Amino acid sequence: MTDVTTIHQPVLLRDCVDLVAPALAKPGSIAVDCTLGLAGHSTAFLKASPNARLIGIDRDTEALALAMKRMEMDGLADRFTPVHAAFDDFSQVLSDQGVDKVNAVFMDLGLSSLQIDETERGFSYSHDAPLDMRMDVTQPLTAEQVLAEYSFADLVRIFRTYGEERFSKQIAREIVRRRETEPLTTSGQLNRLVDEVVPQAHRPAGNPAKRVFQALRIEVNGELDKLAGTLPQIANHLAVGGRLVVESYHSLEDKTVKAFMNQGLKVDAPADMPVVPPDMMPFFKELTRGAIKADAEEIANNPRSASVRLRAVELTRPIPARWRKRFDQGADYASMTRQGRRD
Repeated sequence: MTDVTTIHQPVLLRDCVDLVAPALAKPGSIAVDCTLGLAGHSTAFLKASPNARLIGIDRDTEALALAMKRMEMDGLADRFTPVHAAFDDFSQVLSDQGVDKVNAVFMDLGLSSLQIDETERGFSYSHDAPLDMRMDVTQPLTAEQVLAEYSFADLVRIFRTYGEERFSKQIAREIVRRRETEPLTTSGQLNRLVDEVVPQAHRPAGNPAKRVFQALRIEVNGELDKLAGTLPQIANHLAVGGRLVVESYHSLEDKTVKAFMNQGLKVDAPADMPVVPPDMMPFFKELTRGAIKADAEEIANNPRSASVRLRAVELTRPIPARWRKRFDQGADYASMTRQGRRD
């Protein structure tokens, strides 16, 4: 079995613990880690919060097994409940556990150390591997299937929307052309294709295939829609004084998180209203003053922290009924980010 301690280095661990632990001081407090991974953050939360228990959610069965092993090694297993689920099943997971309100929810978005370091999963453009990219290997859709079956227009859409790729049309056109004679089955093939298509003079820093791999991973796993659909569920299950703490690693994730949090950070009333009723005042309090970023020392010790953006809010009063109803209706990435622009 993989050695957890050698491949997992939690990002901004001290900051995350400082944000989560104050909400878990009371006996019976409950935390939820929506992206358990190898439990680096979760073990630290439980060690800092002896009165709390934690529900850990992950789509990856191997990660759940390794996280459980780690909890047992650290003597924390009696306060830990692992759950195999996607985090957009948040409300159902809590219902199954007989829980309504929780005191802290943590999300560490993007790839886990396990998914990056196990090269056969096909997430990384740095290693030649089958184009899989599934966070939950029990789901049917793979990156290879996307490249083989999606239309030219759909490939353009995902590369442009989820990868913000300037050469989406050119890359999609070449994929469609090549797959007629040679199936794209490995990350090495895709890497070479993008390398040949993207002009040298217009390349971003780093590997030119980075944005395409990101877009495929998001599409295969439905990441942004799942995130946008999960955040409202979390809000409706936070106890007053509860905290939502989220680490994002690319601009689309961070945009989604920021747009959601902004809904509760602003006065919900017309600008010309002379007196704002209490029910229209903000229900979130910002804990991070924008986003916390990794400093030079952390980046040097843990290169994966270079792009992190950490945001946190605290629920300061019960969510108004109209907002609870809106949150119950859910959201997707497009509607969430439109809402953020309107606000």
